[in-house]
Amino acid sequence: MSPSAPPLPIPNSQKRTREYLFPQEVSAMIQAAKRIGRHGLRDSTLILMAYRHGLRVSELISLQWEQIDFTNATIHINRLKHGVSSIHPLRGIELRALRQLQRQYPHSSYLFVSEHKTVIAAATARGIIERAGKEANLPFSVHPHMLRHSCGFYLASQGYDTRVIQAYLGHKNIQHTVRYTEISPKRFQSFWMD
Repeated sequence: MSPSAPPLPIPNSQKRTREYLFPQEVSAMIQAAKRIGRHGLRDSTLILMAYRHGLRVSELISLQWEQIDFTNATIHINRLKHGVSSIHPLRGIELRALRQLQRQYPHSSYLFVSEHKTVIAAATARGIIERAGKEANLPFSVHPHMLRHSCGFYLASQGYDTRVIQAYLGHKNIQHTVRYTEISPKRFQSFWMD
């Protein structure tokens, strides 16, 4: 007898109805992350930064303090997967969380560290995000890339130009960005004027 083939992975479209989160769902995840586990500040800041800057999990866990400029309230985003790096502004909520995080882990060069003071693994970041989604009672499982999609969807729903979103997310090819404007309700807003 030949060994049976491993089962095929279930497509995301069969696991959940959408691949992005609404802002209130991300906020619920951030609040949930603050409540669960011993590293509430680290975990909630990790979700906030992934969402606000559209970070891939590999970009998120490799963030270092030297990329943060507290004086000018900016962060240098090193895009991976042949993406285009850029400098993003940091807002008050992010700056406060980052300052607190830096005080908790003063001797680390990385933003997000484990109990052993080493950079957290991608699997750890995935677990933090998945757990926060469950704790926030979201009706489907959450994975890190959903936060990146959520960033793009939010920016498109606010009416930002596709080229600006492309630069913000570091896409080399605009076709990767167009998907956000295609699902944005903004383009249909004037259809019914009751």
